[in-house]
Amino acid sequence: MRIGLVLLTLNEIEGLRTLFPRLPLDAIDEAFAVDGGSTDGTREFFREQGFSLLDQTSGGRGEAFRMAFASSRADALIFFSPDGNENPEDIPRFREHLEAGAAMVIASRMMEGAVNEEDSDWFRPRKWANNAFNGLANAFWNRGAFVSDSINGFRAITRDAWDRICLDGLGYTIEYQSTIRCMKLGLPTREFPTVEGQRIGGESYARSLPTGLRFLRLLLREIFVGTRFAARS
Repeated sequence: MRIGLVLLTLNEIEGLRTLFPRLPLDAIDEAFAVDGGSTDGTREFFREQGFSLLDQTSGGRGEAFRMAFASSRADALIFFSPDGNENPEDIPRFREHLEAGAAMVIASRMMEGAVNEEDSDWFRPRKWANNAFNGLANAFWNRGAFVSDSINGFRAITRDAWDRICLDGLGYTIEYQSTIRCMKLGLPTREFPTVEGQRIGGESYARSLPTGLRFLRLLLREIFVGTRFAARS
């Protein structure tokens, strides 16, 4: 199985300087970045490293996913954001699950053995919101093993699954939509525990309230859509 690694970036130069040397590039078969228009030296960093770079022509994380699959020859893609939250040492762990037949593999911040960056705090609004949306997705559509972290972006998707789930989500809803649609079609999703680190520099573009409203709109839309998205799969 040919597995690719996609770095998703928008002004992540500080994280890149720390994490890029730790990427296990020998564990994957191709690697490239999709950049959303960085102005902090991120794009220049990739060019200095001789690392393949795709300039995203329109905004949104969802479009970055679509651009990555359209530009790759891999059988599956691992999506990684070099912002400090995701552990590059986990990248090789995706392969065993993909080669065992998983359609999607998620590095979970919520399952036993995992650590969420808010776990050291008594007030955990992001974790609680994620768990609420996760519980709703499982309750509505999952008929297989419980998925503990349906929203986390550190995940891998096979090309076969990608072609079948027909994602049109925008921004940070793309991961949630991908999990929901795999549940709807009964495509096998596997997870392994990960330790979520603290952000390195930069800033998060996922504002809590607006992002939560987008997830809610997506959830309601997926209830209405059902499985009609799969008509052309």
